[in-house]
Amino acid sequence: MIIKKMHDMGIRSEHAYVAALTSIGLSVASWVTSLKAEPVGGLARADRWGIFVGEWAPTFFGLGLALSHYEQQEGTLTASVRELREHKREQKHAV
Repeated sequence: MIIKKMHDMGIRSEHAYVAALTSIGLSVASWVTSLKAEPVGGLARADRWGIFVGEWAPTFFGLGLALSHYEQQEGTLTASVRELREHKREQKHAV
């Protein structure tokens, strides 16, 4: 139900995959930033920030897989968001 709603909102599997990869990059960036900007917390605090942000990546990858599976079932895996929106508009006008 949530995956269908996300798909209807125009969120595609590619968006989730990009968010996952971005999360990995942000994890490294937050670790480096925390390590340099907060000398009081040291390595332990930097590790906690990096792990916290890095934990988002598997969630986004999971959403991407679920959306991809939904797109395969619906036959829209290779369609662009623009094509999907145009198809929905055509369906609404036909009714």
